[in-house]
Amino acid sequence: MAVTIRDVARQAQVSVSTVSRALSAPGLVKETTRQRVLDVVRGLGYQPNRAARSLITGRTGNLGIVVPDLENPFYPAVLRGVQTRAGEAGTSVFFCDSREDPETEAELVRTMAAQVDGVVLCSPLSSDETITELANLTPLVLINRTVPDVSSVLMDSGSGMDQVITHLESLGHTEYVYLGGPTMSWSHNRRLQGLRNRARVLGPFEPNFAGGRTAAEQALKTNATAFIAYNDLMALGVLSHLAEHDIKVPQQISVTGFDDILYAAMCSPALTTVAMPTEEAGKVAVDLLAERLDDAPAERRELPTNLVIRASTRKHPTST
Repeated sequence: MAVTIRDVARQAQVSVSTVSRALSAPGLVKETTRQRVLDVVRGLGYQPNRAARSLITGRTGNLGIVVPDLENPFYPAVLRGVQTRAGEAGTSVFFCDSREDPETEAELVRTMAAQVDGVVLCSPLSSDETITELANLTPLVLINRTVPDVSSVLMDSGSGMDQVITHLESLGHTEYVYLGGPTMSWSHNRRLQGLRNRARVLGPFEPNFAGGRTAAEQALKTNATAFIAYNDLMALGVLSHLAEHDIKVPQQISVTGFDDILYAAMCSPALTTVAMPTEEAGKVAVDLLAERLDDAPAERRELPTNLVIRASTRKHPTST
């Protein structure tokens, strides 16, 4: 027979309600009592009945996350953070890919609203008005986007771009171009703010490998000695295009990216890039969603970024 919550309470010598609080609201139970309950839970192999618990709490024990492109290695790292933190809370996660389509993104949230307690929207492309509408359907937390009265987790792209420019200037570069991403992207616009008109802007380009190849072709028509790509996938496309044209990186042109995906350290030359706290952002998003479920006010948290210097940048040959 299945182990019940009454079995746990009897062996731990506490009430059923104490067992329930120890599992769902540990802050309301003395630590010694909670540990005794958890020891019994593990010893008996007790599994809480989520369906029964949902009838009491009105919650599903599920949350959703929508990302624009699962093929981009940036987003699986965010998903890992979401899943790790949700797992610690005993919550299941539904993953969805909007394929960079705002209408699909909104429809996915509407569909999930009745099945989850809240949704994390990663780099959403929907309008402010649509996001506000969706937030009235289900609690929302945004990653890399701000909308009034909606909680958000931001990765400081502006500071990251400033670090890139400072690095290139220290190497003697005076002519560089920024290969821009989608105009609707919040991250792209924050990068522009960090740029502060210190570089020529090309684009927009698709934020992928093919977009990087197209961007490199245009950038080669300028006098730039350094190319700053919107993200690492574009930077990889830039490196590919330059290699095909026998242009040496970094001897002739320095290249930088954004995100610090796994491939950034594996390509040749290894890519100088801005490391984004992707996994941490996923964890913080779940924390903020839990707070919203407890009726906490909307909150905005910004996480720092840092430049990772590798082999794709070097001192400009004409500098002294």
